[in-house]
Amino acid sequence: MSDTQIRFDDGAGYEQMMGVWSRLVGEEFLDWVKPPSGVKWIDIGCGNGAFTAMIVDRCAPSAVQGVDPSEGQLAYARSRLAGSVAEFRQGEGAALPFADNSFDMAIMALVVFFLPDPPKGVSEMVRVLRPGGMAAAYAWDMLGGGFTLEPIFVELREMGISPALPPSVEAANTETLRVLWSNAGLGEIETREITVQRTFNDFDEYWATSMKGPGASLGVAGIPPEALGEFKRRVQARLTTDASGRVICTARANAVKGRKPA
Repeated sequence: MSDTQIRFDDGAGYEQMMGVWSRLVGEEFLDWVKPPSGVKWIDIGCGNGAFTAMIVDRCAPSAVQGVDPSEGQLAYARSRLAGSVAEFRQGEGAALPFADNSFDMAIMALVVFFLPDPPKGVSEMVRVLRPGGMAAAYAWDMLGGGFTLEPIFVELREMGISPALPPSVEAANTETLRVLWSNAGLGEIETREITVQRTFNDFDEYWATSMKGPGASLGVAGIPPEALGEFKRRVQARLTTDASGRVICTARANAVKGRKPA
């Protein structure tokens, strides 16, 4: 585990680097969750609103509350969803600013491994959920090699550089997610893997996009300038490239869902 704290404060940069990936997973995730229309949602760790926008566009919610610690991210989210049923406020997953039994759907999209205390965060998620409501989440399978930046992370580790990782990276493991949901008192628990692909026009686009977040850029900053060219060549060799030079990347997330007993 890295000691470097990962923070996302640039909503536009996050959109290019991770927002696209989040929506790719989110499409399959929502198909699997099968939420009813006309209900109240909370999007915990909503970031720049990438997944919140999918809830609004696809699920016909009566209301959505997005919560995130970063005002920079929230400003982007408010702008992209202005005039919608979504509202946003600053807050932490371990102390949600809502009363008990407030929501029908509680979601964490790419968040659970950022919680310093995942059991406490999931407990808070269940607290604000109404009896019979659903709690669901998805997170990159980072320990299983499913993260979007894994080609870069592999080469960083080869150089003896520890990539910046979330504080609770083990929480993304499928069995750990199941235990978290079970220990929080949820029932009807199901898990699944979601694999997605993203295409970049060329390696330069892939590299520039990857550097917009702290996960890769913090590690790459530790590479001596004279070694950076060779490092990038090694990363490129790990990627799948088609005949047109486009880079095709695959990533894998683990998902979980369960219901609060009625």
